[in-house]
Amino acid sequence: MLSARSLRKASVPPSLLSDPSPGCLQPTRLAVHVNGDGGSCSAYFASGCRVYNLKISMEEEMLSRGKESLLIPISAQVISSSVVDRCPHHSEIQSVVLAEGEGDSCLILGTVDAYGHLIVSRLDTVAEDIDRASYSVPPRDSGVGEGSWAGLCFSPTHQSTVAVARELCKSIDIYDQDIHIRSLRTLWCPSSVRFAQGSESSSILTITEGSQLSIWDFRMHNNGGCVQRISGPTGGILYSVCTSPSGLIAVGGTDRAVTVYDPRRWSALSRWVGCSKYEITGLLFSSVDQSFIYVQGVDYEITCGRWRESKHAFSFRGDSNWLGFSKCANTDVVAGWCGSGSIFVADVRQDLLSAQPVSCSGYPWGRKFLVGSCIIRVMLISFAGLQYECYI
Repeated sequence: MLSARSLRKASVPPSLLSDPSPGCLQPTRLAVHVNGDGGSCSAYFASGCRVYNLKISMEEEMLSRGKESLLIPISAQVISSSVVDRCPHHSEIQSVVLAEGEGDSCLILGTVDAYGHLIVSRLDTVAEDIDRASYSVPPRDSGVGEGSWAGLCFSPTHQSTVAVARELCKSIDIYDQDIHIRSLRTLWCPSSVRFAQGSESSSILTITEGSQLSIWDFRMHNNGGCVQRISGPTGGILYSVCTSPSGLIAVGGTDRAVTVYDPRRWSALSRWVGCSKYEITGLLFSSVDQSFIYVQGVDYEITCGRWRESKHAFSFRGDSNWLGFSKCANTDVVAGWCGSGSIFVADVRQDLLSAQPVSCSGYPWGRKFLVGSCIIRVMLISFAGLQYECYI
């Protein structure tokens, strides 16, 4: 069972950014990263042609709850704020993505604007000069035509491989650093793109286009690289897709439902109906427990719950429309950026009290619990006639 430890609200200084650009419906202009000491997180967000960085304190753990498990935020301290250099876009940035680089202090920041111009930078989070190196890839059509939403994603196994989706162009371009590998042509306007995860999924892309979920393998040439199409809501639109390390695929859109598919059989495992009051534009599987999923809707609310049981766990609300929605790569630090300039950061962890014992005998130190990927052993200690539980 997941439990929120804290919910913080930080405000972007007006001297840094006073009026964010509106962007598109998809909240893809925010990326969050927990710094090495765990006492702070860095939020990278884009407005107009620039990328900004906000360092937010996460030292204190305080949580207030309202009705129906609604989390109430506390004010967070902004440690520092700055403009990220070497992102010289000439049109509005549509998507910001972070990936783990080589070493603990290296991050890879990817941005793409409304015309498909891609810029990838390596960031050193320890040194004062955070910009190590960067490369820029212009759009294949030289930016001719009308600007629209554009998204990108890094391959989880090959960080040099990146996919760029352009909505009105109905195209997905695959790059290996600044070298173009292949272009995929969709039937409808793509609204979200993710690499599939798993041992044999390095070349598999999941794309939502119109009311369909399409699966592509850019190594194949038959059928243009499309290997599967799954129809979604009739007359509706799918706005978001996300994948889990076990290979599951989840989609959501105008039908206000989350559908989780098993790629081994291309069938729906579960359908969580009514998890959002309005259209779903953001989905993220939990990194701590993959039976939980985070759902972001256009009603200012982010919900966490069990997708298989269709059970709500907790939720929190922003103070205006979401411009960005993101989660740290390997931990459940979930963030949302609002048009008002507020950034909400939720720290979610496994609840030890709800952990299930996997062994209760054969260990001299007592009971043994499996919490996420960690093993917790419980030892009873007697002192002054009282017994205490010690978690090791």
